[in-house]
Amino acid sequence: MTIADEIRLYLRARVALIVLVTVEEQRALDVLDEVRAARDSASDLVSWDVAERFASVQGRQLPDAVDPIVALDKIKTLAQESPERRDLYVLKDFHEFWARDPRVRRKLRTLAQQLVFTGASLVVTTPERTVPAELRDDAVLVEMPLPAADALRAALDVLIDDTAGVRSRLTEHGRARLAQAALGLTAAQARRAFAKAIVRDKVLDDRGIDAVVAEKKAIIRESQALEFYAAEETPDDVGGLDELKKWLALRERAFTEEAAAFGLPAPKGLALIGIPGTGKSLTAKMIGGLWRLPLLRLDIGALFGSLVGESEERVRRALQLAETVAPCVLWIDEVEKGLAGGGLDGGTAQRVFGTILTWMQEKTDPVFVVATANDVTALPPETLRRGRFDEIFFLDLPTEPERREIIAVHLRKRRRDPGTFDVHRLARLADGYTGAELEQAIVDALYHAFAADRDISDDDLAAAIARTVPLSRSQREVIERLRGWLREGRAQSASFAEADLAARSQVRLELS
Repeated sequence: MTIADEIRLYLRARVALIVLVTVEEQRALDVLDEVRAARDSASDLVSWDVAERFASVQGRQLPDAVDPIVALDKIKTLAQESPERRDLYVLKDFHEFWARDPRVRRKLRTLAQQLVFTGASLVVTTPERTVPAELRDDAVLVEMPLPAADALRAALDVLIDDTAGVRSRLTEHGRARLAQAALGLTAAQARRAFAKAIVRDKVLDDRGIDAVVAEKKAIIRESQALEFYAAEETPDDVGGLDELKKWLALRERAFTEEAAAFGLPAPKGLALIGIPGTGKSLTAKMIGGLWRLPLLRLDIGALFGSLVGESEERVRRALQLAETVAPCVLWIDEVEKGLAGGGLDGGTAQRVFGTILTWMQEKTDPVFVVATANDVTALPPETLRRGRFDEIFFLDLPTEPERREIIAVHLRKRRRDPGTFDVHRLARLADGYTGAELEQAIVDALYHAFAADRDISDDDLAAAIARTVPLSRSQREVIERLRGWLREGRAQSASFAEADLAARSQVRLELS
């Protein structure tokens, strides 16, 4: 059901007050005018705002109304004079008035009750989801979703075909890809992104996709809780974790139309639990690159606001945006921090976290959730139950073969040939080190070599490893507790298919 269908259904049911939640005022007016014309071409769409007063799409002469109280009185008079007319009256920015003036709330409620006996209806357009308690019984709340790919494609076609001087080298497939790249933007934001690409490159071609993605990054960042990541990491950038990589490769085509036609449901998500620095965040980034899907990172800390209800509204908007961008990967990093309020925040953290968990269970859009956690003991038991995640993987300290891979990966990233180093010796020296600690040791060795005006050597790397105090030494008890969670069979090893093999292959912790 489209937004126009939903509004039309409420009007047929004689709902006299509709609160339309959207930041896209002009698009809302276009939809309402479409609904009006399809319902009764002789009817009118009348809008009111405090600056321009009344305006009619049919050009009717309407009385003046300088404030919302007068405007509601005039609407009542117009509707009662012609009760057979099925006009739509759109009130813009009325959330500002009903928030501070009880007379506006009272008049609006009374008018809604009276319009039930006429053909007219009220629509309040507002960017806020909150409706005063007095109006909830008489109003219905309708949220206008962000435009779908077909609507963005139509806007792109209009820009290309109807604007003089626009040169386009896009094929039909190219236009579809460009519209798909703009998912998550409002219609106005998408048009600006398309126009920016044209102005910058003097022509619209495949480079426009990168321009639109860059614009989308900036806009999504403004949502405060979401950050857009370019899908650049590949499985070659992640050392070890063979079983996790196999699991992901098996589902690489899971979001395609072919998979749906085959009867496969889209995978729901993945939980990555384990020792800090073992590659959980890197794996989340790698999934976006492997599956060629947009990667959004949900910042739990940024969800919390100081005003009552603000945190819940932010999480709702963030999840709605993720659904609009779908299919995509939603990365929730260090998910245990979502409960860090400890009951001292009036229960806000629990409500926000509960909203996220419920959404994960009930969502139908193809949003693949990757949740990472270091301290699994801080999570309530219901967090990791099946239905929210397809699999739970445990990331342990890397084994010696995995350490060799990790060292080679980070040497290649810094334009060094791993074949010129004794990677086997370095991996043995780094027994008990995490991937992050190995990376930092390589960076440290580069600094020392750079200061000495020479390239790095095996001795530089060995010395850097020796200077590093690994977590396996400083936090033995924490790591052992996490491993106990794996031994109890609560997760799958990210490196080994068999639990017994995973246990036998674990890096031994130092006892002194």
